[in-house]
Amino acid sequence: MSEFLPFHMPDIGEEEVSEVVQVLRSGWLTTGTKAKQFENEFAAMVGARHAIAVNSCTAALHLALEAIGVREGDEVIVPTMTFAATAEVVAYLKAKPILVDCTPDTLNISPDCIERAITPRTKAIVPVHFAGHPCEMSRIQAIARAHNLAVIEDAAHALPARYRGKMIGSLSELTCFSFYATKNITTGEGGMVTTDDSALAARVRIMSLHGLSRDAWSRYTAQGSWYYEILSPGFKYNLTDIAAALGLAQLAKCDRFWKSRDRLAALYRDGFHDVPEILCPSAAAHVQHAWHLYVIRLNLEALRIDRNEFIAQLQQAGIGCSVHFIPLHLHPYYRETYGYQPSDFPTAQAAFERIVSLPLYPKMTEADIQRVITVVRDIVKGNRR
Repeated sequence: MSEFLPFHMPDIGEEEVSEVVQVLRSGWLTTGTKAKQFENEFAAMVGARHAIAVNSCTAALHLALEAIGVREGDEVIVPTMTFAATAEVVAYLKAKPILVDCTPDTLNISPDCIERAITPRTKAIVPVHFAGHPCEMSRIQAIARAHNLAVIEDAAHALPARYRGKMIGSLSELTCFSFYATKNITTGEGGMVTTDDSALAARVRIMSLHGLSRDAWSRYTAQGSWYYEILSPGFKYNLTDIAAALGLAQLAKCDRFWKSRDRLAALYRDGFHDVPEILCPSAAAHVQHAWHLYVIRLNLEALRIDRNEFIAQLQQAGIGCSVHFIPLHLHPYYRETYGYQPSDFPTAQAAFERIVSLPLYPKMTEADIQRVITVVRDIVKGNRR
């Protein structure tokens, strides 16, 4: 078998090493000047007034929901086609995640399903920009305004993405980003909350560090004061300067990384254009797709194998791949706690049985992409009906 091509590899260079070593030698390792610099540069990039660095997108989502006042008895609308974090943070606050179906083209949350799911208890909508393709934010925000609901965007996949010319991160009350190891830029583990609302930003910042009135930099440096007050029972979600230093170096490369992803995605599209058994993702004319994931869909009616066997054959050929996502309604917790059934989500259910995420990241070469294309085409050719 050929050398294994991993599903993802981070692109880490000497710039990242230098930034991190500088922090290690500085004597200040936790949240400090590097985290503040990372926040400022990130806010400037996405066009938001405020950015608060945290240790995961899960933390970002939790803090965002807490900041808008989600509490026990409330309902929050989230897509079923997403990762665990989007809905579990709703449960953290003893509210109810209301799962809804996706659109068949982008697999993003369906605005029609959002409208049908709204009740007097609905507090917020959490659209997820699946794979990096922005949701239909104009429609979602119009629905939210009509019902006096908050919109918190899960942009874990959506850096750098644009909707009708505006950067994701500058559109809604709060937007949450991920810098997990596989994301478009990484801090190993990390996240960011962006907002234009100063009061929401202050609440997120305070609650990210135990609800304290002063962070460590404000308490332990020469300019700081030892005195602090607990304003609310908060969480331990702050991002370290070590992680922020890595993030700064990655942020400087974000545009280059995106151009690589966009170019490689186009190679996939060209490589499969004459294969009717493969449906490739596309980008609407009014968006910039971040291309975090490249998710193909199999025309199973034209194949003698199912999705799982397709993945097994990819792996046997040395190609790393994955599935994004197992819809939330299929997991035991959501089935047993809320009674969700596959028939409640026909679009997500049908898509799940067909989707495969192919490797896509800046360190891939054109030869890597061609190798994946060749393997996929060979599997299709060998398993046509």
